[in-house]
Amino acid sequence: MSQHEMSRFTTSWNYPARILTGAGRIRELPQACRALGMAAPLLITDPGLEQLPMVHDALAACRGAGLGVALFSVIKGNPTGKNVLDGVAAFRDGGHDGVIAFGGGSALDAAKAVALMAGQREGLSLWSLEDVGDNWRQADAAAIAPVVAIPTTAGTGSEVGRASVITDEQAHVKRIIFHPGMVPATVILDPELTTGLPPSITAATGMDALSHCLEAWCSPNYHPMAEGIAVEGMRRIRDHLLHAYADGGDLEARMNMLVASMMGATAFQRGLGAMHALAHPLGALYDAHHGTLNAVLMPYVLRANERAIGEPMVRLGRYLDLRQPGTAAVIDWVLELRERLKIPPTLAALGIDARQADKVAQMAVADPSAASNPIAHDAEAYRAVFVAAVEGSL
Repeated sequence: MSQHEMSRFTTSWNYPARILTGAGRIRELPQACRALGMAAPLLITDPGLEQLPMVHDALAACRGAGLGVALFSVIKGNPTGKNVLDGVAAFRDGGHDGVIAFGGGSALDAAKAVALMAGQREGLSLWSLEDVGDNWRQADAAAIAPVVAIPTTAGTGSEVGRASVITDEQAHVKRIIFHPGMVPATVILDPELTTGLPPSITAATGMDALSHCLEAWCSPNYHPMAEGIAVEGMRRIRDHLLHAYADGGDLEARMNMLVASMMGATAFQRGLGAMHALAHPLGALYDAHHGTLNAVLMPYVLRANERAIGEPMVRLGRYLDLRQPGTAAVIDWVLELRERLKIPPTLAALGIDARQADKVAQMAVADPSAASNPIAHDAEAYRAVFVAAVEGSL
């Protein structure tokens, strides 16, 4: 093997945090905060969850343990830079010393970004920490506030992620804000917190977890641990997503989906791909649900990548016990799963047409997720995938 061929084995790996799993573990939240030195955490969630007993109970438990906790919930479904800045202001004004990130991917992403920015020097912009080159080195790692993350959906896996996806409303683009220190110090995976999810959100977030595992599996980057985690995450999704969708109170299915979601976000340290490269601009332009976008795009991207993913698709098909393992079998499995979850087959069904096809294609090429797609698609190729997903031409 040549020196050039050997160079692909040269890389650096990072794996995540302390994780508490099991029904009822939310009761350990005050102790988790104390263990990280928090005396006055800011609990960050979204407006919908703010109204629910689970958030009220978490706040009461923290106050009962003597913690000076407060609440911030001004977060959009696709969190914006202004949401983060408002959260930073609430953190500083309240004299807080840590963050409780409570909710779905939007709340977790916003909360991690607040924790990242709250202690940074004046003048450092959130956008200056976009995941480009070594931008993250501009931040003071010691100034990042500690985070306890509590996911209430099983999709993004943001609770073990080193980045946040934040919408730049002025530029109409989603930006990935990255720092290695953004990984929450402690994660609580409590399936009881996810039992109230509607079937449609269970489906969309579950398919988001699948997209993370699947794109990590297809990435050409060298990361054997991520490969193993990705393929096992997909097996758990195969075995448990439909059960969680059919019976929201199935704690075993809910627990396994939380784990699969976390596995997807751990695995995509190996990279993502064209699904996310397209979903990010579509989310920014149309404010559509990220998981649903990935679910709709999934088979079209697999088809576009077909010539480069034959061998991993055969291995995946064998692991998932699919008939005649290969790309066609995986696409058929995805289509059947999507249909059973009542996810629309086209972007048109989400109210997205092809009028901005050129803009979407250019944004996809520029998206950081495109760098680890198995094929380096150009704008014309991304345009073709997008139009196919709008029209349903598979």
